[in-house]
Amino acid sequence: MALEPLRVFLVQLGHFIPKLLLALVILILGWLIARGLRFAVVKGLKAISFNVLTEKAGMDGFLRKGGLKTDTIGIFSVLLYWLAILAAFVVSFNTLELTQVTELLGQIVLFIPKVIVAVLILVIGGYFAQLVAKTVDTYCRNVGIENAEFFARVTLYAIMVFVILITLDQLSIAGDIIRFSFLIILAGIVFALSLAFGLGGQKWAGDLLERWWSGKKGR
Repeated sequence: MALEPLRVFLVQLGHFIPKLLLALVILILGWLIARGLRFAVVKGLKAISFNVLTEKAGMDGFLRKGGLKTDTIGIFSVLLYWLAILAAFVVSFNTLELTQVTELLGQIVLFIPKVIVAVLILVIGGYFAQLVAKTVDTYCRNVGIENAEFFARVTLYAIMVFVILITLDQLSIAGDIIRFSFLIILAGIVFALSLAFGLGGQKWAGDLLERWWSGKKGR
């Protein structure tokens, strides 16, 4: 009877060691997969010139100004690397029947894809904002609107704020009050820009009609 606790301990240890070894194997495989995934992501995104898109969107420049030594592709590769590592930890701890740790890590694993999508939204939205701002600047200069650069910057900031709001919503950070408040502000900006374009375009349209009418009379 005195050796019964020792026997129970040895039996439990005999059941635990295979699980521990399996968990270690899973972690090693997860680490190898994570390294391969990070390498593949960097090579794949550069192959499709994704770094050109992020540079034009202003993301890489923003990261450099923030003192970071990596670019957007580097952030993607790190996020996917840790996604694979944490997924391996989840499987390992689940093998060891550590339910509470598994649930905690599972929530982090589910959050990382949201961060990846949020970064994609920022990249695509930033590129679109730059493109629209340049279009607005060109249009204003062609129709003779003063302060064309100002309107272009207002357009850029308005779109970027909207993109940031979508990003925060993707991360479940922004609330309905912030969302509705921004939509009201955005509607006001759009109305102001439309009014400015309408007033500025009157002269351009008038000159165009005058040239057209003069040419018709000359015939």
